[in-house]
Amino acid sequence: MPIDVARATAAEARSTELTWGHKDVQLYHLGIGAGLPATDADELRYTLESRLHVLPSFATVAGGGMAMAGGMAAPGIDVDLAAVLHGGQRVELHRPIPVSGRAVQKSRVAAVYDKGKAAIIVLRADVADADGPLWTCDTQIYVRGEGGFGGERGPSARLDPPRREPDRVVERATRPDQALLYRLSGDWNPLHADPEFAKLAGFDRPILHGLCSYGIVLKAVVDTVLGGEVARVTSYATRFAGIFFPGETLRIRIWVQEGRVQVSATAVERDDAPVLADTVIQHS
Repeated sequence: MPIDVARATAAEARSTELTWGHKDVQLYHLGIGAGLPATDADELRYTLESRLHVLPSFATVAGGGMAMAGGMAAPGIDVDLAAVLHGGQRVELHRPIPVSGRAVQKSRVAAVYDKGKAAIIVLRADVADADGPLWTCDTQIYVRGEGGFGGERGPSARLDPPRREPDRVVERATRPDQALLYRLSGDWNPLHADPEFAKLAGFDRPILHGLCSYGIVLKAVVDTVLGGEVARVTSYATRFAGIFFPGETLRIRIWVQEGRVQVSATAVERDDAPVLADTVIQHS
């Protein structure tokens, strides 16, 4: 089996230096659809360097890569990229992300779960700068065909939507070239750009990065529920429940609760096919 669980989970954390500046933040924001309308004062907080703040989901791409990059290179991990899907993501913020920074990311394989026909690799990345911890990312990687090795199944709890109508429903259209723009922030998986590779992975065309949808949803919640105050977000977790194609529209259902926001996201053009589920944003 390409995944050696004991070796992977016992390996020392890999350290990587991350650096980023305002152009990286602006490119990421544009990659998740910020800047429309281009002169809107609220949107300029995402696009204009003199007013810039950082959406917390930027943590997943800071330094020109993703939290999963270090973990997938860990000893004991050797899988076919065409069999890999992003299963879930959680970011915990220890303090607001600065517009520019230099930090050290320590990545390790926290767990490997056996789901029968697939394995789930849980990667953990802790990031800190000279002033202390910045954020922690937990990334769940779903690897088709790598289960059945007799390991722990891991947690499987699902979060049902509240039994009431959502407090808000917003829609966010994406561009046909959204994945090509988003991948410039560091996720170069050809699944999101190369039609032939996408076919090898079982899709009729390239799909949008799950983390792009992740960022789109967080921005929608920050803008509509949190008054545009990115620093109020303390954590953000989701499960990637289905694929989403560039050019489609996300329908985002939002339930506002005390100190938290629960969300579901679906694809409008495919009869509300699920995209993000079990999604919670904790805030101050």
